[in-house]
This record gives sequence, structure tokens and C-alpha cells, in this order.
Amino acid sequence: NSLQTVSGAAQNIPVQSQNLVTDDVSVVEGETATISCRVKNNDDSVIQLLNPNRQTIYFRDVRPLKDSRFQLVNFSDNELRVSLSNVSLSDEGRYVCQLYTDPPQEAYAEITVLVPPGNPIIESQEEVVNEGNETEMTCIAMGSKPASTIRWMKGDKELQGKTDVQRTYDKMYTVTSRLTFTVTREDDGVPVICIVDHPAVKDFQAQKYLEVQYKPEVKIVVEFPEGLTREGENLELTCQAKGKPQPQQINWVKVDDDVPSHAVIMGSDLLIENLNKSYNGTYRCVASNSVGESYDDYILYVYDALTTTPIPTTTTTTTTATFTTTIPDTTQDTAPSADPASHDSRAGEGAPRTVDHAVIGGVVAVVVFAMLCLLIILGRYFARHKGTYFTHEAKGADDAADADTAIINAEGGHNNSDEKKEYYI
Repeated sequence: NSLQTVSGAAQNIPVQSQNLVTDDVSVVEGETATISCRVKNNDDSVIQLLNPNRQTIYFRDVRPLKDSRFQLVNFSDNELRVSLSNVSLSDEGRYVCQLYTDPPQEAYAEITVLVPPGNPIIESQEEVVNEGNETEMTCIAMGSKPASTIRWMKGDKELQGKTDVQRTYDKMYTVTSRLTFTVTREDDGVPVICIVDHPAVKDFQAQKYLEVQYKPEVKIVVEFPEGLTREGENLELTCQAKGKPQPQQINWVKVDDDVPSHAVIMGSDLLIENLNKSYNGTYRCVASNSVGESYDDYILYVYDALTTTPIPTTTTTTTTATFTTTIPDTTQDTAPSADPASHDSRAGEGAPRTVDHAVIGGVVAVVVFAMLCLLIILGRYFARHKGTYFTHEAKGADDAADADTAIINAEGGHNNSDEKKEYYI
């Protein structure tokens, strides 16, 4: 029966043979291995340690073998413990603990020498990769015992490579792992790490930073105006473009039309003054580098210019002509300002509506003033016609009296005042 235990870099497996016990040892090349021969119930029997060639290393506490790398660590009736420093591959093998009894007893301690790989070597198929292309990276761990295991990390993500193991000489191994993947612009500057796992070493790795070229990223920013674009205003656009390599050429075009002749293009900026609706359309910024070209679009829609309503003034003109011309003029001025944002109905959210109390007060004053003027005109009209009516009534009475007088004269020529008085009564 055997029981395996792990302690530090050494791997110890207890081996039991009757009353004699020892351990298997794993040791890194160049370090120190310790072999322990232990007796459970010793009856003063002699303990000795033999090398794989069965040469005596220690007999009790005496070292017959002339190899100063072996040193006595502990000797008693129940244990013989010996150390071996600066272990090499030639020291690997089966060592014998022997107890002189009748019959003799033996237990075997296997020394395994671990050889760490050399520094891992990481190589890439190409130093600079364009986005969207596939690249291959290789990691090599040479001269290890046992064979190493290689893992890949790209940033914080683990990737799977293809591993090839070759045995070179004297139980030594070279391991090669190849990693293939497609790069994106987000991979630029990201480290690709080759991690070598081996029982003789920890955190053994090499890394290489990716350099990825990609076509420009383009974005149009409106510098002016902040709100809606209206007739008569200016428009300023800036084209922001970044890529690897940095874009060297930035062009402004108008889709399906020509850029207005008086538009000013200064590098990445486009300026159009005194907008009008003929400038409506899609303006495109195109940026390019050695990888390719990209663009961003800005759709221009020019809205009507904002109209301002003049504040009416109240006058004290008393002529009828002035009153009759003021009333229709006031109505014509105030009608367009009833909905100042009506031309912005296609703006989605719409333009903010504002109420000018001074304008409202002016309109009310004009209406009141017009009504007063109308009342005055009507009053004069009725007064004039009432005077005419009384004049005609009086004239009718005189004409009737003249007619009666003529009749009387025709009948008898009477013309005394008493008869006239009686007639009128």
C-alpha cells in the first residue's frame, strides 16, 4: 500500500515494506533531495542507504561513498536521513533503504528530477494586423521534464490553442502551441499572454501586445446653431475622425448634389452662412486611411425664420380717415403672430412657444380704440340723419298751410285771420 502526499516542490510517496518505511521524492534540478529510511520497531538492526547502482551511501552514520553532495541529516535507532544537494538528471533513479535483519528488509525511494522549461518564446505571424484579418501566434516551451502545458489569454479572456509535444533527448520535451484568431479594433494594445504550467515553476509566462490597424471612426458634431436651423442663420459642422493610422484625408460632400458654392470648408469643418431652404439635403463627411474609408451623414432641414410682431402704438388722431385705415392694418399685422412656432411643426419636439404680454396688451388697446372710433362714427351718423328728419317734417307742414290758403282763396277770397285761426284749430 502507498499514500501520496505533496509538500512544496517535492512529491513524497510513503512506501512500506514490513517494518521499514521510506518516501518517493520529486526535486527540481539543482535543488536538494532528502531521503529518509525509517524503522517502526527496530531491534538494534543496522540501517544503510544504497544508490541506484546498489553502492552504499551510508552505513549507519558512516559514508563509504566519496560524494560530498550526500550529507547525514539525522541518525538514530529508528531513522537514517540523508540529503543530496545540487541534484542533476544523473541522480534520478531508485534508492534502497536496507535493514539488516533475518531475512533482510528493503524499501525503495524513487527520486524524480524535474527540469523546468526555458523562458517561453512567443512569436506572431505579423507585427501589425488589419482589423477583420486572422493572425497566428506561437509559444514555445523548450527543454522541460516532464512536458509543459501551455495556456493562452487575450486580455482577461482565455483562448484555446493547438499543442504539439516533442521528446528531444534524455526524457526532455519541447512543447509548441499555436493560437489563431480574428482581430478587431478593440484588440489594439491588448496583451496576448502565453502561460506555461509546469510542476517545477509557477507563473511562467510571456506576452506580446497586439497592434491592430483599423479604418476611421467618423462622427459629425454640430457646433452651431444649438437649436433648429432656420433661414438666414449660419451652420457650422465639425467632422471628428480617428483611426489607425490617423486619417490623413477628410472630405465634405453633399449626397446627390453639389455643396453650396459659398460654403467654406476648412479641414474638418464645414461652414454655410445665410441658410435658405435650397440648401436642404444630406451632407456627408468621408475620412480615409490605408485600411479603408468611413463616413457619417448629417441631414439638413432649414426651417422658416422666426417672425417678430411689432408693438402697436396708440394715437390720438381724431380724423375719421385715420380711424378707418388703422383698424384693418392692425388686423393684418397681428394675424401671422398667432402661432410663432407653426413653421416648426416638422421639428419633432417643436420650437418653444413664448407669449409677449406687451403684444397682447397692444392688441387689446387697438381693439378698444377701434370700437370707440366706431361708436363715434355711428353717433355722428345718427345725429346728422335726425336733423334732416325734423327739417323735412317742418317743411311738410308749411306746404300744407299754403295749400289750404290757396283753396280758401279759390272759394271766396276770404282772408281774415279769424277764419284761418279756426281752420288751424
